[in-house]
Amino acid sequence: MPGTFGPTAKTRLRRRPQRGFYDEESVFRVLDAAVIGHVGYAIDGEPFVTPTGYWRHGRRLYWHASAQSRMYQVQSACIAACVAVSILDGFIVARSGFHHSIQYRSVMAFGRTRPVEGRAAKRQAMDAFIARLYPGRPSEMRAINDSEIDAIGVIGMEIDEASAKIRTGGVEDEPADYALPCWAGVVPIRTVVGNAVPDGRLLVDPARPPSLSLYEENAALDEVLLRAARAG
Repeated sequence: MPGTFGPTAKTRLRRRPQRGFYDEESVFRVLDAAVIGHVGYAIDGEPFVTPTGYWRHGRRLYWHASAQSRMYQVQSACIAACVAVSILDGFIVARSGFHHSIQYRSVMAFGRTRPVEGRAAKRQAMDAFIARLYPGRPSEMRAINDSEIDAIGVIGMEIDEASAKIRTGGVEDEPADYALPCWAGVVPIRTVVGNAVPDGRLLVDPARPPSLSLYEENAALDEVLLRAARAG
């Protein structure tokens, strides 16, 4: 069905199903609000999980590695993989240890990996990664040269199955525990942008260039990344 990923036997939430979302909008919104994913895959029957920066184009996720790395060599063989992404939004402090929890947004995406081949295609992919973080940045910087692009391996994965799991709301204590004289509530957590520090060897105006205009000091990073994704 267009606009949805399922649910499927692999992605259906069985416990707390109300926290599960399978539509593209929910899945993409979590993916676009984060930048680090964990790629799960197998090497010779042994499990590996590699954290990496990623970017999205439509239903396809991309990440890069050294062209000589074991991860790239294995994933170039079109293997099954799972990409997990999570964003911490808060700590839920309850009246019992059992009901302490976390506010979060997360995605699990499944597919098969494929290498991006050819210098032109890899350049385009890497420019897309830069532009995903800093809209307009590719036009401000030096183009990547042949030796640099040859050292990079780029992997793409079409998302075949995916689900988002989102926990919002506050404390969910046992009814009897609400009578306890114990503090309970939510501690919000967010990652914010700091003040940009110019490199000490700049030959240009140290003011931030247009590609960094979204990165205002104290701006919430997830909101910056969502705006950058829309700008791209």
